[in-house]
Amino acid sequence: MMEETASEASGVTAVLTDSWFSQLYRECLERMGILDNNYRLQKQPGGLVAIPVLEDKLTESILDELRENVAPGSVCSVTQIKNPVFSKRARVQSPAQELREELHSLVEQYGITWDRDLERDLPHSWQFHGDLVLLSEDCFTAPMWTELGSVLWETVATTLGAERLAKQGHVSTDGFRSPTVTLLLGDNNWVEHVDNGIKYVFDVTRCMFSRGNITEKMRISSMSCSGEVVVDLYAGIGYFTLPFLVHAGAAFVHACEWNPHATAALRKNLDLNGVSDRCQIHECDNKQLDLQNVADRVNLGLIPSSREGWPIACRVLRQDTGGILHIHENVESFGGKSHPGSSSQEQYHCSQQVHSKGKVCSATMKADQPDQNSDMCTLEEAVPDIKETALKPEWQQWAESTGDDIGKMLFELTGQTWKTQILHIEHVKSYAPHVDHMVLDLECRPSTK
Repeated sequence: MMEETASEASGVTAVLTDSWFSQLYRECLERMGILDNNYRLQKQPGGLVAIPVLEDKLTESILDELRENVAPGSVCSVTQIKNPVFSKRARVQSPAQELREELHSLVEQYGITWDRDLERDLPHSWQFHGDLVLLSEDCFTAPMWTELGSVLWETVATTLGAERLAKQGHVSTDGFRSPTVTLLLGDNNWVEHVDNGIKYVFDVTRCMFSRGNITEKMRISSMSCSGEVVVDLYAGIGYFTLPFLVHAGAAFVHACEWNPHATAALRKNLDLNGVSDRCQIHECDNKQLDLQNVADRVNLGLIPSSREGWPIACRVLRQDTGGILHIHENVESFGGKSHPGSSSQEQYHCSQQVHSKGKVCSATMKADQPDQNSDMCTLEEAVPDIKETALKPEWQQWAESTGDDIGKMLFELTGQTWKTQILHIEHVKSYAPHVDHMVLDLECRPSTK
């Protein structure tokens, strides 16, 4: 049974209206984001109904809008429900709600008054890495939490079902993008994470792990790279190196990484997954990479931009047959609005070099619904009834511009003309309303081939 909260003791703010119009009011309040779904509607004397609302969002102007637009002439006033009843949704507590209840009880035991500032300072999301929970940096910032000492972290860990606890900080500017993670509970920084059937171990205080790249890792896993030599210019702990080896069947991968903490984890991960005999680690800045003319495929998995790695990618690419570059970039856009001169064909997912009708399987664009079966649609799969997926003009323009730049680099390097072709444009995730993590699959072939 849920313990009584401050809301129950003092009452819950509600909008009072006639029972005839209560459903209309409820639907309107829900659309406006003001309905409090934690409590049930409650009948009042005189044929009225009280609809629980979020007090801090209810304003006089909203009340005026309700009176004018929902049911003119109906009762519309503010009241308090003295004995609110939890809704079915509220009775089934989420982990965040359970944590809030436990911490509320804990601070009261220490004679600390629970207030809205503490409420806002609670974690709303976290990451699990085996038995360790990694909290975001924007929680438990109030000085008051330090008064609770280790009992706070033990309570948080127990409630979330973890044995160890850590908190994330800002990413370091040391050139390695090292995390500034503090271990709050436990004495071992190494964690294990299983992703798409691949085991990753790493020091959580020294290396970053991005869950948001899972769709790209799965896309790489679905590729057929049998017999190919791959160069991964930004290997990290093996985010993409391992999918190339374990699932895509690459013959050999050259993994370049300059962060010693990441390479230590990469060595462990190659052994853990039984592929260390097919990978060579180059522990250096990729500008000093002593390779050329070896790669059938090059992965450039660095954001916000992998542009500095383009000349190296061109150098390591096989000069007789060429190959494919997977180029990562954060691409800015303007809400999907077309720039002057952009054509209607640019609104589609792939360029006409891939699909003559500019169509692509809808699954390829959904970051939360990855396509696990193929890395790209073939021309034969682009059937007339397939769903079209819009491509922002800025994405298409970035891909075309990148292809032109790579072609020029290859010409300057080899002295011969190269043909570059856009195979696929992948939207990995969005960082902001107008900033998108994109990957371009660019095929590069000498013009004589």
